[in-house]
Amino acid sequence: MIEKSIYKDYEIDFSDAYESDDAYYFIFNNERELFLTSNKTLPTSLDNVNIDFKLYIGKYLGKDTFVANTDSSESFYPLIEIYDSDKDLYLMSTRAVLVRDWYISHQFCGKCGQKTVIDEKDMMLKCPSCGQVHYPRIAPAIIVAIRKGDELLMAKHSYHENIKYALIAGFVEPGESIEDAVHREVSEEIGIKIKNLNYLNSQSWPFPNSLMLGFEAEYDSGEIKVDGDEILKAKWFKKDEIIRFDSDISISDWLIQKFIDTH
Repeated sequence: MIEKSIYKDYEIDFSDAYESDDAYYFIFNNERELFLTSNKTLPTSLDNVNIDFKLYIGKYLGKDTFVANTDSSESFYPLIEIYDSDKDLYLMSTRAVLVRDWYISHQFCGKCGQKTVIDEKDMMLKCPSCGQVHYPRIAPAIIVAIRKGDELLMAKHSYHENIKYALIAGFVEPGESIEDAVHREVSEEIGIKIKNLNYLNSQSWPFPNSLMLGFEAEYDSGEIKVDGDEILKAKWFKKDEIIRFDSDISISDWLIQKFIDTH
């Protein structure tokens, strides 16, 4: 997981009308893959690229930066491959792809169906007919490392085909606090109670649009009883029994590593 601030190399801004002769372009295809030059660097022009739109999103490494979309069927680079080759570029790509997704997904008002327009001031799409506003969508989600002595609780998720065991995670429901979400997810999926809940770290997770909030907690009471839907199995692991992920891209791996380092 990257702990570097996105703002170390990036100055936030937004416009649909700004133009520049010296810029970086984050060009995505319909699979959310990023176009790079033959040297695996960001292109500095839109020559020979047929784009649907481009939006100015600020300055990256001191240079004007745009996000654009193309209908090209060419094979670009998946975000996970970007992470493996250039973590700084991946970090900025998470910003660019989420702005791209927002713009594509809110071309029409979800309330009345009219074509939306970009606000004159904010990064917001608004409906000129009914006044409904559409900001970029970010879905908060929790993930928690639960300890019992020198063991870590890990579960087999039904939607993880390639990961044997992972931490408990889930989306925050309307009306509940972040802390409520952790306790509810643990109770629903595993059937136990936890205590000493402690927030540790967060991560933007663009698969597709989550903000992951990482916690640790201690086992309190109850027996493991999986829901059989999202969670198929769950058990306690000592640190030398944990099967690591293939990549350290996620906050889940960061939480697991923290457990291993402190036990």
